[in-house]
Amino acid sequence: MAFWYCIQYPVPAIEKIRMGIKRYNQSIGGANTDVSGYHETVTLFYTATIARHLLIAQVHACTDESLVALLQQPFLTKDYIFRFYSRELLTSTNARLHWIAPDKTAIH
Repeated sequence: MAFWYCIQYPVPAIEKIRMGIKRYNQSIGGANTDVSGYHETVTLFYTATIARHLLIAQVHACTDESLVALLQQPFLTKDYIFRFYSRELLTSTNARLHWIAPDKTAIH
């Protein structure tokens, strides 16, 4: 989702992504609370990571080729985010509700 929004709406992408995740969670019966549902730090981390990939790869359109290239990126592996965040910090209520910078290594 972030891939498409970053290409279609680069400046307001984050707000559209944020609202889309929250609406999706609710549509499947989930709730966006202090302990479940939408996670601000995870959302901003992956949106920034995908946006950076798009800039570096000079992707300007959502094509089959650009999507295949995105899906092959190492940052889409399950535990990638834990290179930057401790599990304790990432699972905290504060990280769920607000952007928190990484505590293990800086994002570059």
